[in-house]
Amino acid sequence: GIFLVSRYEEWVKDRAPYFMSFAAGVLLTVSFLHILPRSLQMSEKAPVLLLSGLIGFYLINRLINLHSINQKNDNRGGSRYRSLIPIVGIGFHSFIDGVVYSITFKVSLFTGWLTALGTILHEFPEGIITFVLLKKGGFNRKKSIIYAFLAAGLTTPLGVLVSYPFLRQIEEPFLGSLLALSAGVLIY
Repeated sequence: GIFLVSRYEEWVKDRAPYFMSFAAGVLLTVSFLHILPRSLQMSEKAPVLLLSGLIGFYLINRLINLHSINQKNDNRGGSRYRSLIPIVGIGFHSFIDGVVYSITFKVSLFTGWLTALGTILHEFPEGIITFVLLKKGGFNRKKSIIYAFLAAGLTTPLGVLVSYPFLRQIEEPFLGSLLALSAGVLIY
């Protein structure tokens, strides 16, 4: 997504809502038709953790937006600083995507591949959005590409690398709980 928007910026901007809608549809479909039912089979706590993932990411989003709004009202902030707030949120979100990859591949190869497909399709517009936010914030093209790659691209594999070693020893009910939490995050 970052590469495409850096080469065909206007074309991608015009079609960004279509990319986002498609990615959201894929994530919702994978979550509701496979990840959630699988988590319900594995853990009795799945409904509560699904809701926790959904509400947790909602609250994180609200906090980032609140901080961003406060910076807009603060003359010391500046446009560049304000554009970095959502980028930090995207970086955190992408890191969590990496953790979700680890969890779903630990459950089964099929669950992992379904989630990977949905998340990769979701990462495409996320890279576009990150690049556009940085450009709007006053960063030049080269810095926008680099920072967008760091926030939206590099943090996902980092999430996999950090989380995977911890997932090796967990039992199925706990894994089902993590899967439900992941479903809540993906649905949000």
